[in-house]
Amino acid sequence: MSAEAPYTDLTPDLVLDAVEACGLWPDGRLLALNSYENRVWQVGIEDAAPVIAKFYRPCRWSDEAIREEHAFAQELMDAEIPVVAPLRFDGHSLLQHGGYRYALSPRHGGRAPSLESRDQLEWLGRLIARIHTVGARAPFAHRGRLDRDTMVHTSVQAVLDSSLMPPSLAHGYRAASTRLDDAIAQRLDAVGPVRTLRLHGDCHPGNVLWTDAGPHFVDLDDARTGPAVQDLWMLANDDAAMRALLDGYTTMREFDEGELALVPVLRAMRQLHHAGWIAQRWHDPAFPLAFPFAAEPRWWEQHIADLHEQADDLE
Repeated sequence: MSAEAPYTDLTPDLVLDAVEACGLWPDGRLLALNSYENRVWQVGIEDAAPVIAKFYRPCRWSDEAIREEHAFAQELMDAEIPVVAPLRFDGHSLLQHGGYRYALSPRHGGRAPSLESRDQLEWLGRLIARIHTVGARAPFAHRGRLDRDTMVHTSVQAVLDSSLMPPSLAHGYRAASTRLDDAIAQRLDAVGPVRTLRLHGDCHPGNVLWTDAGPHFVDLDDARTGPAVQDLWMLANDDAAMRALLDGYTTMREFDEGELALVPVLRAMRQLHHAGWIAQRWHDPAFPLAFPFAAEPRWWEQHIADLHEQADDLE
Protein backbone atom coordinates (compact mmCIF):
# COMPACT_ATOMS: atom_id res chain seq x y z
CA MET A 1 0.00 0.00 0.00
CA SER A 2 1.10 3.58 -0.57
CA ALA A 3 2.08 5.71 2.43
CA GLU A 4 0.69 8.71 0.57
CA ALA A 5 -2.70 7.07 0.03
CA PRO A 6 -2.85 4.19 2.49
CA TYR A 7 -6.41 3.11 1.76
CA THR A 8 -6.28 2.98 -2.03
CA ASP A 9 -6.41 -0.82 -2.00
CA LEU A 10 -9.17 -1.05 0.63
CA THR A 11 -11.98 -2.00 -1.74
CA PRO A 12 -15.45 -3.18 -0.71
CA ASP A 13 -14.49 -6.69 -1.82
CA LEU A 14 -11.45 -6.65 0.49
CA VAL A 15 -13.64 -5.51 3.40
CA LEU A 16 -16.09 -8.35 2.77
CA ASP A 17 -13.25 -10.87 2.39
CA ALA A 18 -11.72 -9.72 5.69
CA VAL A 19 -15.00 -10.26 7.51
CA GLU A 20 -15.53 -13.62 5.86
CA ALA A 21 -12.00 -14.66 6.91
CA CYS A 22 -13.25 -14.50 10.52
CA GLY A 23 -15.85 -17.19 9.82
CA LEU A 24 -18.74 -14.75 9.37
CA TRP A 25 -20.97 -14.62 6.30
CA PRO A 26 -21.43 -11.08 4.94
CA ASP A 27 -24.67 -10.51 3.08
CA GLY A 28 -23.15 -7.84 0.81
CA ARG A 29 -24.54 -4.79 2.64
CA LEU A 30 -21.81 -2.22 3.36
CA LEU A 31 -22.16 1.22 4.93
CA ALA A 32 -19.10 3.46 5.22
CA LEU A 33 -19.17 5.24 8.58
CA ASN A 34 -17.81 8.68 9.35
CA SER A 35 -14.12 8.23 10.14
CA TYR A 36 -11.05 9.93 8.72
CA GLU A 37 -8.13 8.61 10.77
CA ASN A 38 -9.16 5.00 10.14
CA ARG A 39 -11.69 3.46 7.77
CA VAL A 40 -14.81 2.05 9.36
CA TRP A 41 -17.60 0.05 7.74
CA GLN A 42 -20.85 -1.43 8.94
CA VAL A 43 -21.09 -4.89 7.41
CA GLY A 44 -24.33 -6.84 7.15
CA ILE A 45 -24.15 -10.48 8.26
CA GLU A 46 -26.48 -13.25 7.09
CA ASP A 47 -29.00 -14.24 9.78
CA ALA A 48 -27.19 -12.14 12.40
CA ALA A 49 -26.68 -8.57 13.54
CA PRO A 50 -24.28 -6.38 11.54
CA VAL A 51 -20.70 -5.90 12.71
CA ILE A 52 -18.43 -2.86 12.59
CA ALA A 53 -15.15 -3.40 10.72
CA LYS A 54 -12.42 -0.92 11.61
CA PHE A 55 -9.29 -0.83 9.42
CA TYR A 56 -6.41 0.88 11.20
CA ARG A 57 -4.32 3.56 9.54
CA PRO A 58 -0.91 2.03 8.76
CA CYS A 59 2.03 3.17 10.92
CA ARG A 60 -0.03 5.21 13.38
CA TRP A 61 -0.11 2.77 16.30
CA SER A 62 2.09 -0.24 16.93
CA ASP A 63 0.45 -3.65 17.20
CA GLU A 64 1.19 -3.58 20.94
CA ALA A 65 -0.56 -0.22 21.34
CA ILE A 66 -3.67 -1.43 19.49
CA ARG A 67 -3.82 -4.62 21.56
CA GLU A 68 -3.50 -2.47 24.68
CA GLU A 69 -6.49 -0.40 23.54
CA HIS A 70 -8.47 -3.59 23.01
CA ALA A 71 -7.47 -4.97 26.40
CA PHE A 72 -8.52 -1.72 28.09
CA ALA A 73 -11.93 -1.86 26.39
CA GLN A 74 -12.37 -5.47 27.50
CA GLU A 75 -11.31 -4.58 31.04
CA LEU A 76 -14.00 -1.89 31.09
CA MET A 77 -16.61 -4.31 29.77
CA ASP A 78 -15.62 -6.86 32.41
CA ALA A 79 -16.33 -4.15 34.99
CA GLU A 80 -19.84 -3.87 33.49
CA ILE A 81 -19.18 -0.42 32.04
CA PRO A 82 -21.07 0.16 28.77
CA VAL A 83 -18.12 0.30 26.36
CA VAL A 84 -17.95 -1.46 22.98
CA ALA A 85 -14.94 -3.80 22.82
CA PRO A 86 -13.67 -5.67 19.75
CA LEU A 87 -14.69 -9.27 19.12
CA ARG A 88 -12.11 -12.03 19.43
CA PHE A 89 -11.48 -14.76 16.89
CA ASP A 90 -9.29 -17.67 17.99
CA GLY A 91 -8.27 -15.49 20.93
CA HIS A 92 -7.22 -12.51 18.80
CA SER A 93 -8.90 -9.11 18.47
CA LEU A 94 -6.29 -7.51 16.19
CA LEU A 95 -6.62 -9.16 12.78
CA GLN A 96 -4.80 -8.89 9.44
CA HIS A 97 -5.98 -9.31 5.88
CA GLY A 98 -4.70 -8.02 2.56
CA GLY A 99 -1.94 -6.01 4.24
CA TYR A 100 -4.33 -4.20 6.58
CA ARG A 101 -4.78 -4.47 10.33
CA TYR A 102 -8.40 -4.46 11.42
CA ALA A 103 -10.84 -5.34 14.18
CA LEU A 104 -14.51 -6.31 14.26
CA SER A 105 -16.91 -5.20 16.95
CA PRO A 106 -20.65 -5.54 17.57
CA ARG A 107 -22.87 -2.81 16.21
CA HIS A 108 -24.43 -0.73 18.99
CA GLY A 109 -26.57 2.10 17.71
CA GLY A 110 -27.90 5.12 19.54
CA ARG A 111 -28.41 8.84 19.43
CA ALA A 112 -26.34 11.75 20.64
CA PRO A 113 -26.64 12.64 24.32
CA SER A 114 -28.52 15.78 25.34
CA LEU A 115 -25.84 18.01 26.82
CA GLU A 116 -28.55 20.38 28.02
CA SER A 117 -29.98 17.70 30.32
CA ARG A 118 -28.61 17.76 33.85
CA ASP A 119 -29.77 14.18 34.42
CA GLN A 120 -27.86 12.93 31.37
CA LEU A 121 -24.74 14.90 32.31
CA GLU A 122 -24.75 13.46 35.82
CA TRP A 123 -25.20 9.97 34.35
CA LEU A 124 -22.23 10.53 32.05
CA GLY A 125 -20.20 11.84 34.98
CA ARG A 126 -20.85 8.66 36.95
CA LEU A 127 -19.86 6.44 34.02
CA ILE A 128 -16.68 8.40 33.32
CA ALA A 129 -15.76 8.08 37.00
CA ARG A 130 -16.17 4.32 36.70
CA ILE A 131 -13.98 4.30 33.57
CA HIS A 132 -11.34 6.20 35.52
CA THR A 133 -11.55 3.85 38.48
CA VAL A 134 -10.59 1.04 36.11
CA GLY A 135 -8.11 3.26 34.29
CA ALA A 136 -6.27 4.01 37.52
CA ARG A 137 -5.59 0.32 38.24
CA ALA A 138 -2.52 0.11 36.00
CA PRO A 139 -0.64 2.30 33.49
CA PHE A 140 -0.49 2.02 29.75
CA ALA A 141 2.79 0.61 28.49
CA HIS A 142 2.46 1.38 24.77
CA ARG A 143 -0.14 4.12 24.33
CA GLY A 144 0.70 7.81 24.02
CA ARG A 145 0.51 10.59 26.59
CA LEU A 146 -1.45 13.83 26.50
CA ASP A 147 1.50 16.23 26.58
CA ARG A 148 3.05 19.21 24.83
CA ASP A 149 5.40 17.12 22.72
CA THR A 150 2.53 15.16 21.18
CA MET A 151 -0.21 17.77 21.05
CA VAL A 152 1.81 20.93 20.40
CA HIS A 153 5.35 20.49 19.14
CA THR A 154 4.70 17.66 16.69
CA SER A 155 1.53 19.36 15.45
CA VAL A 156 3.17 22.75 14.89
CA GLN A 157 6.03 21.18 12.98
CA ALA A 158 3.57 19.28 10.79
CA VAL A 159 1.89 22.56 9.85
CA LEU A 160 5.18 24.29 9.11
CA ASP A 161 6.32 21.36 6.98
CA SER A 162 3.05 21.29 5.05
CA SER A 163 2.27 22.96 1.75
CA LEU A 164 -1.00 24.11 3.31
CA MET A 165 0.62 26.94 5.25
CA PRO A 166 0.91 30.00 2.95
CA PRO A 167 4.52 31.24 3.05
CA SER A 168 3.30 34.75 3.82
CA LEU A 169 1.65 33.48 7.03
CA ALA A 170 4.37 31.09 8.22
CA HIS A 171 6.13 33.70 10.38
CA GLY A 172 2.86 34.77 11.99
CA TYR A 173 1.87 31.17 12.66
CA ARG A 174 5.26 30.37 14.18
CA ALA A 175 5.01 33.42 16.46
CA ALA A 176 1.41 32.65 17.51
CA SER A 177 2.06 28.97 18.19
CA THR A 178 5.23 29.76 20.16
CA ARG A 179 3.37 32.33 22.24
CA LEU A 180 0.58 29.87 22.95
CA ASP A 181 3.02 27.07 23.80
CA ASP A 182 4.75 29.38 26.29
CA ALA A 183 1.39 30.22 27.86
CA ILE A 184 0.52 26.52 28.06
CA ALA A 185 3.85 25.76 29.75
CA GLN A 186 3.31 28.57 32.27
CA ARG A 187 -0.18 27.33 33.14
CA LEU A 188 1.07 23.76 33.55
CA ASP A 189 3.81 25.00 35.88
CA ALA A 190 1.27 27.01 37.87
CA VAL A 191 -1.08 24.05 38.27
CA GLY A 192 1.75 21.71 39.21
CA PRO A 193 1.78 17.91 39.08
CA VAL A 194 -1.59 16.21 38.65
CA ARG A 195 -2.50 12.55 38.84
CA THR A 196 -2.68 10.85 35.45
CA LEU A 197 -4.39 7.62 34.44
CA ARG A 198 -5.64 5.64 31.47
CA LEU A 199 -8.34 7.65 29.68
CA HIS A 200 -10.91 7.26 26.94
CA GLY A 201 -8.95 10.19 25.54
CA ASP A 202 -11.45 11.54 22.99
CA CYS A 203 -14.64 11.76 25.00
CA HIS A 204 -16.67 14.13 22.82
CA PRO A 205 -20.42 13.82 22.16
CA GLY A 206 -19.85 11.86 18.93
CA ASN A 207 -18.25 9.04 20.90
CA VAL A 208 -21.20 8.67 23.27
CA LEU A 209 -24.37 6.96 22.02
CA TRP A 210 -27.62 7.08 23.99
CA THR A 211 -30.41 4.50 23.96
CA ASP A 212 -33.46 3.92 26.13
CA ALA A 213 -31.16 1.89 28.40
CA GLY A 214 -28.74 4.81 28.78
CA PRO A 215 -25.37 5.76 27.28
CA HIS A 216 -22.50 3.68 26.01
CA PHE A 217 -19.04 4.74 24.90
CA VAL A 218 -17.41 3.90 21.57
CA ASP A 219 -14.07 4.42 19.83
CA LEU A 220 -11.12 4.17 22.21
CA ASP A 221 -8.74 4.83 19.32
CA ASP A 222 -7.28 7.84 21.15
CA ALA A 223 -7.04 6.14 24.55
CA ARG A 224 -3.96 7.52 26.26
CA THR A 225 -2.53 8.66 29.59
CA GLY A 226 -3.58 12.04 30.95
CA PRO A 227 -5.52 13.92 33.66
CA ALA A 228 -9.10 12.95 34.47
CA VAL A 229 -10.53 16.29 33.31
CA GLN A 230 -9.62 15.40 29.69
CA ASP A 231 -12.60 13.02 29.57
CA LEU A 232 -14.97 15.67 30.95
CA TRP A 233 -14.36 19.05 29.36
CA MET A 234 -15.51 18.23 25.81
CA LEU A 235 -18.94 17.25 27.17
CA ALA A 236 -19.36 20.52 29.09
CA ASN A 237 -20.74 23.44 27.11
CA ASP A 238 -20.50 25.79 30.08
CA ASP A 239 -19.72 25.94 33.80
CA ALA A 240 -23.15 24.63 34.76
CA ALA A 241 -22.67 21.57 32.54
CA MET A 242 -19.25 20.90 34.03
CA ARG A 243 -20.73 21.15 37.52
CA ALA A 244 -23.42 18.62 36.57
CA LEU A 245 -20.79 16.23 35.22
CA LEU A 246 -18.74 16.60 38.39
CA ASP A 247 -21.78 16.14 40.63
CA GLY A 248 -22.24 12.75 38.99
CA TYR A 249 -18.51 11.98 38.88
CA THR A 250 -17.90 12.65 42.56
CA THR A 251 -20.61 10.25 43.66
CA MET A 252 -18.34 7.48 42.34
CA ARG A 253 -14.81 8.86 42.56
CA GLU A 254 -12.88 11.81 43.97
CA PHE A 255 -11.97 14.64 41.60
CA ASP A 256 -9.16 17.15 42.04
CA GLU A 257 -10.84 20.53 41.43
CA GLY A 258 -7.42 21.97 40.60
CA GLU A 259 -7.60 20.12 37.28
CA LEU A 260 -10.27 22.56 36.08
CA ALA A 261 -7.46 25.07 35.53
CA LEU A 262 -6.19 22.69 32.83
CA VAL A 263 -9.30 23.01 30.65
CA PRO A 264 -8.02 26.08 28.71
CA VAL A 265 -4.71 24.25 28.23
CA LEU A 266 -6.43 21.14 26.90
CA ARG A 267 -8.63 23.22 24.62
CA ALA A 268 -5.62 25.09 23.23
CA MET A 269 -3.63 21.89 22.69
CA ARG A 270 -6.56 20.31 20.88
CA GLN A 271 -6.85 23.31 18.57
CA LEU A 272 -3.15 23.14 17.69
CA HIS A 273 -3.34 19.38 17.27
CA HIS A 274 -6.37 19.57 14.98
CA ALA A 275 -4.56 21.83 12.51
CA GLY A 276 -1.46 19.63 12.67
CA TRP A 277 -3.55 16.52 12.14
CA ILE A 278 -5.09 17.94 8.97
CA ALA A 279 -1.64 18.97 7.72
CA GLN A 280 -0.16 15.54 8.45
CA ARG A 281 -2.99 13.72 6.66
CA TRP A 282 -3.46 16.04 3.68
CA HIS A 283 -1.99 13.43 1.32
CA ASP A 284 -4.94 11.15 2.16
CA PRO A 285 -7.58 11.91 -0.51
CA ALA A 286 -10.31 11.90 2.14
CA PHE A 287 -8.89 14.96 3.89
CA PRO A 288 -9.08 17.59 1.10
CA LEU A 289 -12.67 16.46 0.55
CA ALA A 290 -13.57 16.68 4.23
CA PHE A 291 -11.59 19.83 5.12
CA PRO A 292 -11.43 21.95 1.94
CA PHE A 293 -11.21 25.15 4.02
CA ALA A 294 -7.68 24.15 5.11
CA ALA A 295 -6.44 24.97 1.60
CA GLU A 296 -7.60 28.58 1.94
CA PRO A 297 -5.29 31.30 3.38
CA ARG A 298 -8.20 32.93 5.18
CA TRP A 299 -8.69 29.82 7.34
CA TRP A 300 -5.06 29.98 8.46
CA GLU A 301 -5.41 33.70 9.13
CA GLN A 302 -8.34 32.94 11.42
CA HIS A 303 -6.46 30.05 13.00
CA ILE A 304 -3.54 32.35 13.87
CA ALA A 305 -5.97 34.86 15.38
CA ASP A 306 -7.57 32.07 17.40
CA LEU A 307 -4.17 31.00 18.76
CA HIS A 308 -3.50 34.54 19.98
CA GLU A 309 -6.95 34.60 21.59
CA GLN A 310 -6.20 31.32 23.38
CA ALA A 311 -2.89 32.76 24.57
CA ASP A 312 -4.70 35.86 25.88
CA ASP A 313 -7.01 33.62 27.92
CA LEU A 314 -4.15 31.59 29.37
CA GLU A 315 -1.98 34.58 30.13
